[in-house]
Amino acid sequence: MAELCIKVDQLRVIYNQGKSNEVRSLDGVSVEIYPQEYVIIYGPSGCGKSTLLYGISGLQAPTYGEVIVDGKNLAKMTKKDKVAFHQSSIGMVFQAFYLIETLTVIDNVCLPKVFRGESLAERREAAMKLLQRFSIDEHADRFPSQLSGGQKQRVSIARALVNNPTIILADEPTGALDSESAQNVLDIFKEINDVDKKTFIMVTHNPEHLIYADRVVYMKDGKIIREDVNRDKRPAEAAKKDFVTTPENISNELRLLMRTFKNLSLQQVGVLLIPFKAKQLMTHILSELTEEQSSAAEALLKEFLFKNLDETGFKTRLDLDAEKGGAGWNKLRAISFVDRAQEIVSIASQISKNPEQALITVSDYLIGSYHLKLDDEELLRFRAFIKMRIENKMDRFGLQQRLDFSKKLGGVGLYRGTAEKVVREMELLMLLNYSAQ
Repeated sequence: MAELCIKVDQLRVIYNQGKSNEVRSLDGVSVEIYPQEYVIIYGPSGCGKSTLLYGISGLQAPTYGEVIVDGKNLAKMTKKDKVAFHQSSIGMVFQAFYLIETLTVIDNVCLPKVFRGESLAERREAAMKLLQRFSIDEHADRFPSQLSGGQKQRVSIARALVNNPTIILADEPTGALDSESAQNVLDIFKEINDVDKKTFIMVTHNPEHLIYADRVVYMKDGKIIREDVNRDKRPAEAAKKDFVTTPENISNELRLLMRTFKNLSLQQVGVLLIPFKAKQLMTHILSELTEEQSSAAEALLKEFLFKNLDETGFKTRLDLDAEKGGAGWNKLRAISFVDRAQEIVSIASQISKNPEQALITVSDYLIGSYHLKLDDEELLRFRAFIKMRIENKMDRFGLQQRLDFSKKLGGVGLYRGTAEKVVREMELLMLLNYSAQ
């Protein structure tokens, strides 16, 4: 099995720890990267993706956890070791370029070699080869202020490569560029990965970049929420340890559900899914009962889903005192809860009975529940995406992307928070609809 290139283990980065303004930038992040992979770390602003990149580079010390690069624990390195590590193992490309304005282009590229004892002739020869490769050699004696943004970024890429590191890290490298320059930079990165065989890790919030990656690591709120694999360069043993692993011989329906509900295992099928369904439905509808009231209601909900209790009996038992075998709710809450649960269960059951008719029912239910205002084009797209999810041609993450994307990008254009709520509701319907038979 190939050796790991990078191993991040339960990395936590906490600012102002223990104070009222404590911020958890990273909260228990673990990821493994193998040599020559092209990995994109993707997510919204503030999700911790740049912090993870800086943790891998050794520029951000962990509060807890470990970062191991080429078998070396960065936190245990001496200052001398870290200097050598940054000189020979890591090359970095930044959104803001960070070129030194008082140095010429070629001297900027040479700079990482200055501290390695190489002669001026050797430094300039290596730098010029890279400038020629990236078609910027004619500007070698100019200063950064005389270059366009795209040219500056090509200079910074040459600087990152000049010491021939094994790993290249790029933090939002196209964020300050026009579309043509951005495409040029992305093509260069792909070449560096494919031809130079460099391990390449890029941070971005642009969904259009994701097709370039071998793997995409999705982040939110300081955590990794999932991984997608476009081309798996990892050894077979590592691929089996993917972020979400599913056996080959299960239905596509259950496979997609398992990606959504991480604690759902293959063994929780048929009868064993009922308790899980009850817990998810309870969590979905309620948030303000005592633990005892919730536990008692969850037990009754299981009986309802097992069809051992009808709608009337369910309402009656919820309203009974705990001493009499009930849940200790009041009558109005019991009626409201059972009606809501019955509505969701009824709609979910239609998905398996008549998928085509269920499309309209489910779409109208979601639109009404979240007061969505959709024009004709948005409605057609919304129903098309819901249909794909019902037919298990898309998972929850694909659905959320399409609901969240703007109309210009082919999506529905919902607010992100609304899209998340709609998808959560849809996933609950898919779970309740699932049957092992």
